[in-house]
Amino acid sequence: MKTRRAWRANDKAPENRYKLGLLRAMTAAARLSRDRRAWLAAGAVVLVAAVAGVWVHLAGRQDGPPDTRARQYKEFDACLLTGDKGIAQGTDAASAWQGMQRASLQTRARINYVPVTGAQSVANAQPFLNSLMQRHCGVLIAVGTPQTRVAREAAADHAEVRFVLVEGTSSKPRGTARNVTVATPGDALPETVASVIQRAVEASEQ
Repeated sequence: MKTRRAWRANDKAPENRYKLGLLRAMTAAARLSRDRRAWLAAGAVVLVAAVAGVWVHLAGRQDGPPDTRARQYKEFDACLLTGDKGIAQGTDAASAWQGMQRASLQTRARINYVPVTGAQSVANAQPFLNSLMQRHCGVLIAVGTPQTRVAREAAADHAEVRFVLVEGTSSKPRGTARNVTVATPGDALPETVASVIQRAVEASEQ
């Protein structure tokens, strides 16, 4: 009996080994299947990213000539020196800026402005004026007492620049340089500023 029982136990051993091997094979197949799905998913992500990159590249390309509606400015600058309020609405500087915008549309001259910050004095306005002169402004408009004073002094040393001084009177004091236009605040200020810029641009092209 013992021998028979032992034989039966040994007889089941191959079957157990077979089941264990089959279980291991199934586990490995499942793991391989999961890995394969992961690789497929990763490949799909890479493919989508590549297609998106190509689309962005093609969408960002601009075939043909550039847009003719883009405005091309001339190598001419008109500059405005103001007080600390800048070109706030209702100020004389805002009126002067309006004239500069009008002239820029007609002549394609570049325009910019610089407000004097800090103390509103001649000494403090001087460095701001110097920074504008370094930009080689063809026309310089100054609004406000400190600004017009430093601009008047600079006009004598910069005959190539046309100055517009916005003051309370349109009369030129004696000794004022010929390249200076004195303009009064009011409705006519934008037209005066625009006219000076237009003439200066025309002169630069001759």
